[in-house]
Amino acid sequence: MIPPTGGPADELAAVVALRELADRLEDAAVEKAMRQGWSWSQVAEGLGVTRQAVHKKHLHRLIAAGVELRRRNG
Repeated sequence: MIPPTGGPADELAAVVALRELADRLEDAAVEKAMRQGWSWSQVAEGLGVTRQAVHKKHLHRLIAAGVELRRRNG
């Protein structure tokens, strides 16, 4: 039997799909910004989160992708 559509299961699946899409869009935007020389602080401000949150979430992925990261000066 095919379950009915439009119920909570479909709505939850849509939420999961949107969350995954948002994560992929964020990853791509952060990588693009960092490749263009943005600082962690600039990226964090753009996302509305702390610099530490962005650093923690994206550092290892960016290094693995070969992105040259800026060093803090002073």
